[in-house]
Order: sequence, then C-alpha cells, then structure tokens
Amino acid sequence: MARRYDCSDATDRATGLREATSAIKRGELVVLPTDTVYGIGADAFDAEAVGDLLEAKGRGRNMPSPVLVGSPNTLHGIVTDFSEQAWELVDAFWPGALTLVTKHQPSLAWDLGDTRGTVAVRMPLHPVAIELLTATGPMAVSSANLTGMPSPQDCDAAQGMLGDSVAVYLDGGPTPAAVPSSIVDVTGKVPVLLRAGAISAEELRKVVPDLEERR
Repeated sequence: MARRYDCSDATDRATGLREATSAIKRGELVVLPTDTVYGIGADAFDAEAVGDLLEAKGRGRNMPSPVLVGSPNTLHGIVTDFSEQAWELVDAFWPGALTLVTKHQPSLAWDLGDTRGTVAVRMPLHPVAIELLTATGPMAVSSANLTGMPSPQDCDAAQGMLGDSVAVYLDGGPTPAAVPSSIVDVTGKVPVLLRAGAISAEELRKVVPDLEERR
C-alpha cells in the first residue's frame, strides 16, 4: 500500500523524506515534486529498481531514465570528458530546468536502459527534491506518468496513474509549470540543443554562444 506525505506540513515532510529515503535504499519507487513536473524515482545504482521504474511507466529500455543529483559536485563521480562549456552551463542554470546529456564514467555499476555510454543528468530547483537527493545520492528519475499520458503537475495526477507501483508519494503541491526541462547534449565539441523546454535557446546562447539546435 502506497504511503503519501504532505510536504507543506513540517512534521509530515520530515517523516515523508525519511520514509522515501528508506524506500529508495530498499529498492522501491518514490514519487517526488520537481521544479518542472512530478517525477518517479529509484536508486540509480539499483538495476532492478530502475527496471521497475521503466515497467511502472510502461516504458522500454530504448528510453532510458535520466538521473537527478542534489549537488553539482556529484558530477565529478559520475561523468567523464565534461567540457568547460558544460561546466559553464551548470554554473549558470543549476539548480534548474536544464538537463545535460554527457558521457558517464565507464566504471559505474548502473543500468539505466540503453544509454550507449551517456547519461542525461539534472539538478532540480526544488527543496524537497534536493533534500531527498542529498540523502539518497543520484536517483534515476523520469516524469511520473504512464508513457503517452500527460506529465503530472500534482501528486493526485501521479498517484492516479501509478497507484501502488510506488511505495512513497511526496506531495509538494502543484508544480510551477508543465514545461519540461531543456536538454543539451554536451558529449561533442559543440553543445547541441536536443529539446527546447523551460530554458530558451536564446538564454542558453548567452552562456554558450556556439550552441547548435538539432535539425
């Protein structure tokens, strides 16, 4: 039976974060608020839990899960060949609605799906999410919806779709917008905008003027 906690209440929030952290460490799934939409998350280093996440969404391995982190410093342990331009994007837009596709450390014992050696990583601008990620470490997190359905902006919508496949729901109230994060590929010499989202190409070019857009 799924448990739900109201994060607007200090006591409930503390209990919910404690329960969510324990659930993640047990290999269970958690729904959490972010600064874009609600996400469904699992321990990024627990292949079985990540598989459960993809199954809960009705998603195949060909659509691997992104990873959320609680601090830019976490990148030092999970990515490689991270360019100066990539760090400039992190400095300018993290925490926030920017996802970076980068090469991950080949030694990492994780299985996020068919990633071809890359990972899509983001630090969300939401206090509940950051507090959870600080406690758990990197989490595989995807939008908390069934594949093909709208991404949820509140906990009710997420729970209505995912039900008891999730152990803990952290209700942080409505998210600010239904606009997803912008995605920039930083695996090559020139950053490439893969998906325009909450941060426009114009804003990104103020930091990386040579940004290209995928045709």
